[in-house]
Amino acid sequence: MAHLPHHDGSEIYISDSAPKIGKKIKLRVRVPYTYEFAKAFIRIYEDGEPRSYELTLEKRGTVESWWKVKVEIVNLKTSYRFVFISESKYEWLNARGLSDHDVHSNDDFKIVALPEYPQWIHSSVFYQIFPDRFAKSDIKKEIPDWAHPRDWDDAPRGRDTTTGVEFFGGDLKGVEEHLDHLKTLGINGIYFTPFFPARSNHRYDASSFDHADPLLGGNEALFSLVKAARKSKIAVMGDLTSNHCGAGHPWLAKAKKDKNSKERRYFYWDRSVKHGYVGWCGHASLPKLNFNSKALRKEMYEGKNSIVRKWLSPKFGMAGWRIDVGNMTGRLGKDDLHDEVMHGIRKAMDETNPNAWLVAENGDFYASDLDGLGWHGAMNYQGFMRPLWNWINQNSKIGGGFQGLPFAMPRITGSQMVESMKSFTASIPWRSLVSSMVLLDSHDTARMRTVVNGDSNRHLSAMALLLTYPGVPSIYAGDEIGLEGAWGEDGRRPMPWGSKEAWDTDFLASVSALVHIRKSSDGLAEGGLRWLAVADDYILFIRESKREKVLSFISRTGVTTSIDLSPFGVTVERTLFGQQASGSTISISTTEATQGIWVAK
Repeated sequence: MAHLPHHDGSEIYISDSAPKIGKKIKLRVRVPYTYEFAKAFIRIYEDGEPRSYELTLEKRGTVESWWKVKVEIVNLKTSYRFVFISESKYEWLNARGLSDHDVHSNDDFKIVALPEYPQWIHSSVFYQIFPDRFAKSDIKKEIPDWAHPRDWDDAPRGRDTTTGVEFFGGDLKGVEEHLDHLKTLGINGIYFTPFFPARSNHRYDASSFDHADPLLGGNEALFSLVKAARKSKIAVMGDLTSNHCGAGHPWLAKAKKDKNSKERRYFYWDRSVKHGYVGWCGHASLPKLNFNSKALRKEMYEGKNSIVRKWLSPKFGMAGWRIDVGNMTGRLGKDDLHDEVMHGIRKAMDETNPNAWLVAENGDFYASDLDGLGWHGAMNYQGFMRPLWNWINQNSKIGGGFQGLPFAMPRITGSQMVESMKSFTASIPWRSLVSSMVLLDSHDTARMRTVVNGDSNRHLSAMALLLTYPGVPSIYAGDEIGLEGAWGEDGRRPMPWGSKEAWDTDFLASVSALVHIRKSSDGLAEGGLRWLAVADDYILFIRESKREKVLSFISRTGVTTSIDLSPFGVTVERTLFGQQASGSTISISTTEATQGIWVAK
C-alpha cells in the first residue's frame, strides 16, 4: 500500500476533538515527500456553506512533512476535507482516503462540538455474559413454569419448541464466584445481556424493568456482584430493550384490561393478528412499544426515576447501557420517532451519569445514529465483524443468514475487507468509531472458533485484530477457551467449568496476553489508524498516539512476505506479541495464520 497523505480524528491530527463552538482548533495532515503537490487547502462547511483555507508547512521529517491549518468551530457538527492541487491534478482527502475525482460529502471528516464521550472505555476490554449460561451457584431455584430444565453439561438443543426456554440455571452469584477468571484474563468491563425478569432464558422479553430477576438472585445478588466487580476495577453494563417489553409485563396486562388506561397507548394494536397487538418481528412474546405516548417516554427515560436513569444511579451502579435493536427503536410503519427516543435516552444518561457508556445494537446502522448526538457507538457488526468473517471464514457450513444475505457467506480479500471497514469509519465521527463495540461474535451469532473451522491460529489472528483495532473490544464468554457454536442458540453453550481439560489453555494464555497489551498500550487506546500493507491474506496497520506507536500484523493463513517500513519512517523497537521483528523490515515466513504486534519508533 502506497504511502499517501493521511489525517484522522485522533489526537496527533486534531488539537481538540471536543471543542466548544467559537473555539479555534489546529488540524494537521502528514504528507510523504514522494507525494507531489503545489498547494493544499481545507474545505470546511460553516453554516452549511463551504469555505477554503490554505494549509501551511508546520515541520519536516525524514520521510514526510506535516501541514497545518487553524479553523474556527462554527457549528455543532462540522465536516471537512482536504484538497491537494498542482497544474495537472487535484485530489481530495476525506475519511475514505485519497480520490482524484469529486466525492460525496457524507465521507468527509467530522467533528462534533460536544463534551468528550466517556474516556474510561478507551482502555477497556469488555466480556459479554449470557447469565443463564456462564456460571451456576449453589443457590436453590424454583424452576419456572415456562422453563425446560437442562443439566449444565448438556448442549442446547435450540431450533425446536424449546428454543428460548431451555433453562440451565446460571445466576449472578455464579458470575461473582468466577470474577477471578475475568481478572486473570485482564477484563475490566462486563456487558450482561438482560438481567430483568422474563419468561425466557435470554430475557429480552422483560416482565419488569424494576428489579433483577429473582432466578438470577434478584437485586441482592446484583448489588453484591457490582460491589465485588468494582473492587476488582470491573465496570458492569446492562442491556435494555427500549424497542419492546415482554408479553408478561404488567403494562400489557393493564392495557388489555382497560382500553382507557395510559398503558393502552404504550403499544400498537392490530386486530388482524390473534394476540391483537404488534409484536417485534411478529413475535407475540415481544410487544412493540409506542413512543407516541408521553407517559411511556417518562417511564423509559424522561422521568427522574425512569428506567434508563434509575439503573445508572449510584444505588444500582450500572456503568452504561447496551440498547437492544437500537436501529428499530421508535420505528414502525409511518411512525419514525427513532431520533427523538435515541436523543432522549442520551439526554437522560448525560444528566444522570455523563460518564456512562451508551452503545446500541445496530446490525445495519444509519450514519445519523452515530453523528455524535445519539448513541456513543454501535455494536460494530457492519464495519468490523462481518468484513472480518468474510475474510477469515473457512467453514462452508456457516451461511450468511446473520448478514441478511440470501446466499452463503462470501470469501473476500484483505483489500476488500479493509475497504469495507473504511466505508464504516468514513461515515461517522472518529469519536463514534472509537466508542463503538468491536466483537468477533456474540450470543446472536456463531462463534469464531466454528467460523474458522476449529483453526486456533486463525482464531488467534481474529482475536489479535479485535484487540488492536479502534473501538472497545468485547469478548463473548467462552471464546477465550475456544468454545464452539454454529449459530446463536448453539453458541450459547454453558461455560464448562467442570471440564477444564477441554479448554484450549494455550489459546487462553495468548488471549490474556493480548488483553493486557491492549489495556496497557497508549497507542492502542488513543491512537489513530493507518493501513501500511494490505494483501489478499494479510494486513498491517499502525496505531499512533502522541506517546506511542504500535504496529499490528494479521494473517489468515501461512504467508511469506517482507515489508519495508522505511518509506513510512518507522522502525520496530520491540516485540509485544507473536512474530519477532526489529529494524525497518518485517520478515514473516509461516505455514499457519500468524500475528505480530510491535512497538515502533
